[in-house]
Amino acid sequence: MRMLVTGGAGFIGSNYVRHVLAGEYPALADADVVVLDKITYAGDKRNLAPVADSPRLRFVQGDTCDAALVRELMTDVNLMVHFAAESHVDRSINGSADFVLTNVLGTQTLLQAALDAAVDKFVHVSTDEVYGSIETGSWPEDHVLEPSSPYSASKAASDLMARAFHRTHGLPVCITRSSNNYGRYQFPEKVIPLFITNLLDGQKVPLYGDGRNIRDWLHVDDHCRGIQLVAERGRPGHIYNIGGGTELSNLELTDRLLAAVGATWEHVETVTDRKGHDRRYSVDITKISTELGFHPQVPFDRGLADTVQWYIQNRAWWEPLKMRTLLAGT
Repeated sequence: MRMLVTGGAGFIGSNYVRHVLAGEYPALADADVVVLDKITYAGDKRNLAPVADSPRLRFVQGDTCDAALVRELMTDVNLMVHFAAESHVDRSINGSADFVLTNVLGTQTLLQAALDAAVDKFVHVSTDEVYGSIETGSWPEDHVLEPSSPYSASKAASDLMARAFHRTHGLPVCITRSSNNYGRYQFPEKVIPLFITNLLDGQKVPLYGDGRNIRDWLHVDDHCRGIQLVAERGRPGHIYNIGGGTELSNLELTDRLLAAVGATWEHVETVTDRKGHDRRYSVDITKISTELGFHPQVPFDRGLADTVQWYIQNRAWWEPLKMRTLLAGT
């Protein structure tokens, strides 16, 4: 079996690849894995270091918008798992062109190549942010898309393109939409690793607005398990929400992170709220639970403690990333 994984040097993608090559997904026990990653600021080949010597892994640095390269890599591929995306909301607010190119055109390029190569399954990894904001209850998969940021709008567009390729051409596409991920190897611009690393360095952490925005937290290992279930048994043309079941306001999350590193609220700085900041996200995971047997396995307290410990022990991984970002002025 041959599989192509885009964005496989990023946070979620590299986690998935490491699990595949560690033999944790029996259906992929003998799969050859081709990773395509552009290695932008958030992609890092070091994320694949634990499996870099595997004879089943081939790494290709390249762009999902490069049609010739994508067509070449898609040859004889059975399973396509598409993680590659520009994903940071703040960056999309400051400039959205890269988000449209990577998230929309890149996805279309992959879909066309997969169709031409008659790929058996295409899993398009998306986000709960395409739904917008919800005051109460949880979004089912058929909820209207109301994205608020350029990032989520570009992901919604890519979702619609994926559905169109299924409806028009019969391409066996499944779409997954997950809640907020956390875990090891997450680039330190996202809230959990940013707060952890700032606090470890004795720096203040920025809390948006009143801190009452609510997110559902999903450990990256659970997310990857959900993706694999969809890859194996998800129905073509269907969407599957993947959630963690732990809803926390940013105030509550900050309190837990302060406690985890022994810091106090003196290290918290309230900053102007993000433009178009969605108030609450919550996905209904009834479908993936009922159809595919998915249930989160990593309790948030345990997952967060493990994540904090990893960042404490891996300064050599994140310090250069923060320095590079600082020097770039982003």
